[in-house]
Amino acid sequence: MFRITGTFVTSFRAERAEVTRDRAAWVVVGAYDYALHREGSLFLVGLRNAGRAYNTERTYAGRTALYLSYCAHQRLDWAAVTVWQLSRFLHWLVEEPLPSRSRRGGGPERFRGDNTANAIVGTVCEFLAFGVRMGWVAKELLGQLTEPKYLRYLPPGYDPGEDDQHRTVRSRLIKLASLDAGIEWLTIEQIARLVDVARHARDRFLVLLLWSTGMRIGEALGLRREDMHLLPDSQAFGCQVKGPHVHVRRRLNSNGAWAKSRRPRVIPVTTELVAGYADYLYERAAVPEAEFTEQVLVNLFRAPLGRAMTYSNAKDLFDRLARAADLIARPHMVRHGAATHWIRGGTDRSVVSDLLGHLSDSSMSVYVHASDDDKRAAVERADARRLEIAR
Repeated sequence: MFRITGTFVTSFRAERAEVTRDRAAWVVVGAYDYALHREGSLFLVGLRNAGRAYNTERTYAGRTALYLSYCAHQRLDWAAVTVWQLSRFLHWLVEEPLPSRSRRGGGPERFRGDNTANAIVGTVCEFLAFGVRMGWVAKELLGQLTEPKYLRYLPPGYDPGEDDQHRTVRSRLIKLASLDAGIEWLTIEQIARLVDVARHARDRFLVLLLWSTGMRIGEALGLRREDMHLLPDSQAFGCQVKGPHVHVRRRLNSNGAWAKSRRPRVIPVTTELVAGYADYLYERAAVPEAEFTEQVLVNLFRAPLGRAMTYSNAKDLFDRLARAADLIARPHMVRHGAATHWIRGGTDRSVVSDLLGHLSDSSMSVYVHASDDDKRAAVERADARRLEIAR
C-alpha cells in the first residue's frame, strides 16, 4: 500500500489460485489487470517444491507483492536494486501507516513493528537469492546483502563441525535492531475461561484439542475423520496403537491446512477430549451439508455450511472467544501453553518434543522459562541465605 495525495494504491497483490479441487496455490498478480507476475509467482512455486508450508507460501506471497509494488511506485527495477534502496524500503515499512481496519476509515494510525519489517525484508532477500539462481538478479547483489559472522556462542543443538567450519555463517546486513518479545502462552486457568465462554460444542472441542495435544492450528484443521482413533482398541482400523489417539499427517487439504512437520506422529488423547468430540459430532449431524466433508472441523454456523474450516475461520473464532473471555488468545498460544504445562509438570523434554512434532530437542528451549513464582522463590532464597550468614 502506498500513500499518494491521500489515496492508497498498490501495483501487485497476492491471490489464491485453485490448482485442483483439493489443492490451492498462491500467485502474484497485477492489482488491476490480474496479469501474472512471472518471477514472483515462480518464486512461490519454488517454495512449494522445497516443501515449505502453505501458510509460509501465503505470507511470502503478500510480502513479495508488497516489495514489487514499492519498486513500481518508486520506479525501481526490482531485480537491480542497491543496498541503499533496500535499506530505504526497510525504513519505509516502519514509517508508512497501515490502512485503517475500519471500512469507514479513521481511528488511530497503525504501524508495522521492527520485527515485522525485518521479516518482510528477509523474504525479499530470499526472493532476490532465488532470482540469482534463476539468472534474473546479478550475483554481486547477493554478496552485498550479507556478511560473514562468526558464531562465538552456538545455539542449542547446533553442530559447528569437526574443525569449527560451520561457525562462520552469512548474516543479513539490512535489518533493524529489535527486541525478542518472548514466547506467548496461555495458562490452564485461561484455557478454562476460553472453554467456558464457547457457545458451541465445536468451539469447545477445538480449544481442548489444541490444549490436550499441543497441535499446530494447521494440523488441527487438516485432521480428517479417519485420523480420529478414539476407541480403546483401534485394531479394526488396522492400527496397532493402544488407547484413544489421533494421527497427524502431512498432506494436501482442500482448506489449505498444512502440517509443518514432515514426520507423521500419533498423539494420545484424554477421555475429556473424546467426550468433547462426541458432543461436536452430535452438533455437526444437525448440518446436512457437513455429512460428506472428510475434514473434522467444518463451518456449522455461517456460509459456506459444511465446508472445512480455514485459517481465517479459526482466527475469527479465537478472536470472538478472546473478546468474550477478556484476554488475548491465539491458536498458537494454546500450543505453547500445553508445552509449557508439560515441561513444568516434569514431562521429559524428549517426550514433549515428540508430542509437538519437533525434529530436534533443541526446539524445546523456548518453552523452558521461569515463572514469576520461580523467580520470586529464587530471590527470597538468596536473601534468606544472606541473612543467615549475617547472623
